[in-house]
Amino acid sequence: MREEFRELWRFRELLLAMVERELRIRYKNSVLGIAWSLLNPLVTVFVMHFVLKNVMQNGTKSFSLFILAAYLPYMFFQMSILDSAQSVVTALPVVKKVYFPREILPLASVASNAVHFLIALVVYFVYAFGVWAVFGFKDPTVSYRVVFLPVLLVIHFALTTGLSLVFSALNVFYEDVKYMLTITLYLAFFLSPVMYFAETVFEATRKYGALSDVLYKLYMLNPVATLCTVYRKALVAPGDVQVIRDGHAIMVPFQRVDWVMFGVATALSFIALVGGYAFFNRMKWKFVERP
Repeated sequence: MREEFRELWRFRELLLAMVERELRIRYKNSVLGIAWSLLNPLVTVFVMHFVLKNVMQNGTKSFSLFILAAYLPYMFFQMSILDSAQSVVTALPVVKKVYFPREILPLASVASNAVHFLIALVVYFVYAFGVWAVFGFKDPTVSYRVVFLPVLLVIHFALTTGLSLVFSALNVFYEDVKYMLTITLYLAFFLSPVMYFAETVFEATRKYGALSDVLYKLYMLNPVATLCTVYRKALVAPGDVQVIRDGHAIMVPFQRVDWVMFGVATALSFIALVGGYAFFNRMKWKFVERP
């Protein structure tokens, strides 16, 4: 694997060129161009704020920030995997004729989505500042734990890159993979605490008595669920959140980070990265055999 990594480093300029190409293609013939990267999260912010506050009537302070803090990371995860799954199979005519490290294709898809994700995070902080200003700069809307964000991004990128490498290789030989991914990621969106709080799941499992903690731990074994939860705790200032207990809406304190589950998610992320890269390197020489 060390030799493959050295070869990838030797072609780093090609990787950068591919990322630039991905960004150009995405907004080809678009009047606003990369400004769409700013408009998409902005529109999402305003729609969510209106729906969550006026329709769902959730009493959690800064609820739209809580939702965005998990929604933006999940969208990066989903879009990276879906785009990279198609990256090799659509470039097969070139792969069969020209030599270059094949992993550049899925890595370029992940990197281009990472650019959009980082731009969206900038929009998030501008929005958080705006919310803080609207309320007269009384209570800060961003947690001091935001200094932890770079570490969180590294772990998140490791998980996303590892899975992207696996699915991009599998999709070359089994095109059912892209359909399976679409369904799985759609379900994962609802099975992860993106549009609701992990505290809601914690409260919902209390009715199972002795099994409640086990069920909650099993739920949080999903590294995406844990990462979405930690993003919230890193980006949003702590406060009470609204959950459902026995059919009634109540306010409960924001739970602390479960460092054990975060350690498990970190380990799984780097296992996915190393394992995904090894799997891709084992499969990439067979790509030319695909008819």
